[in-house]
This record gives sequence, structure tokens and C-alpha cells, in this order.
Amino acid sequence: MTLGFRPSLRLRLVLAGAVAVVLALGVSAIGLSALFGAHVERRALVEMSAELDQVLAGLDLSATGHIDMAAAPVDARFDQPYSGQYWQIALQDRVLRSRSLWDQTLDLADPPPADGQVWPLRLTGPLDQRLLAAARSVTLPARLGGGTAVALVALDSAALTRARRDFVADLAPYMGLLAAVLIAAGYVQITVGLRPLVRLRARAAQLRRDPAARMGSDWPAEVTALARELDAMLDARATDLDRARHRASDLAHGLKTPLQALMGEAARLRDKGAAAEADSIEDVVSAMRRTVDGELARARRLADPAPSHSDLAHAVRRVLAVVRKTPDGRRVDWGLDLDANLAVALDAGDLSEALGAVIENAARHAQSRVQITGAAAGDQITLTIQDDGPGIPAPQREAMLARFGRLDERGSGMGLGIARDIVTDAGGTLDLAACETTGGLCVRLAFPARRPGG
Repeated sequence: MTLGFRPSLRLRLVLAGAVAVVLALGVSAIGLSALFGAHVERRALVEMSAELDQVLAGLDLSATGHIDMAAAPVDARFDQPYSGQYWQIALQDRVLRSRSLWDQTLDLADPPPADGQVWPLRLTGPLDQRLLAAARSVTLPARLGGGTAVALVALDSAALTRARRDFVADLAPYMGLLAAVLIAAGYVQITVGLRPLVRLRARAAQLRRDPAARMGSDWPAEVTALARELDAMLDARATDLDRARHRASDLAHGLKTPLQALMGEAARLRDKGAAAEADSIEDVVSAMRRTVDGELARARRLADPAPSHSDLAHAVRRVLAVVRKTPDGRRVDWGLDLDANLAVALDAGDLSEALGAVIENAARHAQSRVQITGAAAGDQITLTIQDDGPGIPAPQREAMLARFGRLDERGSGMGLGIARDIVTDAGGTLDLAACETTGGLCVRLAFPARRPGG
């Protein structure tokens, strides 16, 4: 199963590059977001460690002889209930806490070791807040009665999440701009990289116009091997065509003698009064000669298909001048409507042979009139030959274009087939259709036009 849409190589590479850029920047954004989150968390722990020092330094004995908070940290959030900023000190007989905890106590499931180091913890605080805490277990000095105290400072991690989200929001436009720049740079890189393929296409078109041309060696290393193989293939094809041309020429020369002998036998039969048999032999010999000549012409075209041009109107009038002298041509009324300067990219001899086959067929089957119309249409020149004969049924038209295809016993059945071969070899088309005005056959030939400077 084949897809109707086949994107170009450039489009495929650009799309693949764009997807790679988007994925790479997406992964980078995730990594940067994670790094920023870790950095913010480290900064928060550093700040909480400093606040923890303030909390421990504020402990002192009250007038009643109990340990109390003589100098609380100055951050106002410690005084706002459930503000998300908390401190707490667990003593042996009581727990001191900030006003922001109100009547709540932070439960340390795993108290830090009594080594005086700051330990980061994850806790659940008031209103089910998720807290990041810095905790320290210390031994109180003798003036405070000794013993162990566990102090901690906690921060609602929602603030850290918001900071991370804001960072990503600020980063996104720059990531989008960077993606656009990278995709544009990738497109330029791909365009430059694929430029040899554009040259390759132009060189291949040149090979079609000039069979003697070759790919050459002025290519990047990745294309040089392909160019070398193409040149080798073209050399082999040229050798095969030359060999085929010589074989066709030898075959034609080999057939000339027996064909000439058959014409001699036909002449002797006519002298003896067997005119019908002589005519039959001469028709067969003529058909064979046309076949041989047609194949020789085609071999010449294949061997030396250098572009040549012919005047279509002149060729039509020259062929018509010959056909009008035949019995079929004399009984037909000919209509001509040919534009001037109809130069077709076809050898004059090949053009006359193709036109002769089609015009003779029209004269043979027309009842009283044949209309020939020629005009330029874009980069093509169209010639239409319409007769008022019985026409050809649609299912049989393709068979008529095959070699030896015919509907009656007249002719060799090769005219239209040879004509189509000649036109097709020149890059044109030959089609059969029913004539809408006369009901007969409409033969439409489309030739490639001569381009300026061609």
C-alpha cells in the first residue's frame, strides 16, 4: 500500500530536526526546572539554618527559672497564624513554638542525631501543609540547665513550588524563541546540505537533453559514487545502443536482397497476366519495407537522439501533396487550419513518416472529408485529424495502436502503431477518440514544442 502524499526529503529532515529540537529543549527545560528547584531548596535551607541559629541564640532563663524565648526571630511571618513560616524548640519538659503555629505542634517522626548538624526534613504542618524543615539537636549550656533541645525552622514548600513554576513561566518564551532559531538554522543547514541534490536533478535533466553529457566528478564525496555509477550505466547504454543500431542496419541490408527478389517475382507475375497476385506481393513487400525503414529510423533516433526541430505545417502540406495523388486522397475534401510557426521537436523524416501514416489512414476510411487542425498550447503543439468515416469503437482503439492492429483487410495494420512509436519517442502523445461533429475518428497528436534557444 502506497501513500498518496510523499513529503520531500527536505521536509522530512526539517520535521525530524524540529521534533528533535523540541524534544531536546523540552528535556532541557525539565532539567533546568529541576536544577532551579534544587537550588531554591538549598537556598531555603541556608536561610532556615541562619534562622535556626537565631532561634537557639534567643533562648534564655525567664524570671520563673524556666527556659523561654527571650529574643524571637524578627521575621513577621513567625507571628502570623499558619503563615507557612514556623519555628519550634522541643525541650525536655515543654515545647516552645512560634505564634504562627498557633496551637499546633510539629511532630518529628525521626529526630535528628545529637551532633549539632542541620538536617533537612519533610514534615506535615498545620492545615496539611507540606513543610521543608531544617532541624538541629543540641546540648544546652549549663546556664540553661543542660539537657538536650531539638530546634527546627520550617517553611511551606508551596512557596518553593510557586517559585519553580514562575521560573518555568519566565523560561518558556525564551525556550520558544530558541526553538524557532534552532529550527530556522536547521532549515538553512539542510538546504545547503541538499544543494548537491538540486544540482543532481539539473544534471539529470541535461542528460535527457544531451545523451553525450555525463555526470562528471565535481560532486561531494557522498554523491561521487552515485555519479560514477550513473556515468558507467550511461556508457554501457550508449554501447548497447550503438550495437543495436549496427545490428538493425545489418538486418535491413540483409532484407533488401530478398525483398528486391520478391519485387522481381511480382513483376514477372504481372507480365504473365497475374496482376492480382503481383499486387498482393507488392503490397506485402511495401509493408515490409515500411516496417524495416521505420525500425531503422527508430534505431537512428535511439542512437543519436540529438534534439532537432521541424515545421509542422510544412510537413503536413508535403505529406498531403502526396496523399492527394492517391485514389483515396482524390475523393476526399481536405480542410486545413494550421497556425504559423509550429516548430516541433522532431526530425523532419520521422515527422513525415508519422503524419503520413495518420493522414493515409484518415483518407482510407473517410467518406468525403478530413479536417486537419494544428495549434500551439503552452509547451506543446497539438495536431488534430478528424474524418467522417465509421470511426473506431472505444474498446478497439487501443488495439488499433498496436502493431498489426486493423479493422479491415486493407493496409498492413502498422501505420498508427508506428506513428505512435515515433511521437512517443519524441516525448509526445497520440490518442484516438470519437469525433463529436462527424462521428468519425479523431486522432490527436501532441508534440513537444521547440523552446526558445532550443
